[in-house]
Amino acid sequence: MTRHPGDTRRLIDLADLQPGARVLDLGAGDGDGVRLLRSLDYDAAGIDRIAAEDVEQGDLLHTTFASNSFDAVMSECTFFLTGDVPGAMRESARILKIGGKLLLADIFFEDPEPLLEAAGFRLIHKEDWTKAWREYYLRSIWEGTAEVCPVPKGKSTYWMLIARKD
Repeated sequence: MTRHPGDTRRLIDLADLQPGARVLDLGAGDGDGVRLLRSLDYDAAGIDRIAAEDVEQGDLLHTTFASNSFDAVMSECTFFLTGDVPGAMRESARILKIGGKLLLADIFFEDPEPLLEAAGFRLIHKEDWTKAWREYYLRSIWEGTAEVCPVPKGKSTYWMLIARKD
């Protein structure tokens, strides 16, 4: 996968999900994450603002999925792009079962832990991937593949997070 600096397989492994777990990839892009999850024997689905192979069109902030319907939600480099990180976390919490896990790798301009707690999550793993983010983004700019998006002023960090819905 080339659209983010994180390690998708590591994110999945850290979550320690049971085989057959129902997992939703929020911001699934071209479907690489969905296909990876399926290859690992998870019941995976994906949504993104544009439909693609193995990916349905949908709104990350207002999905059509029933409450408490997923064992895990995975999202990489997407919550920030919604412009409403707390809203994306709340929607993830709504569609997750109690005890379900949020697998999140994204850029933050503030400490993500209070945001997670406000949405009903308990942080269980946190890794700083800021160095990888910088290298990835600079390479993307250099190669002309960087997607330009509005960025708040201030110091950013890139976190790989696993949180549990309590």
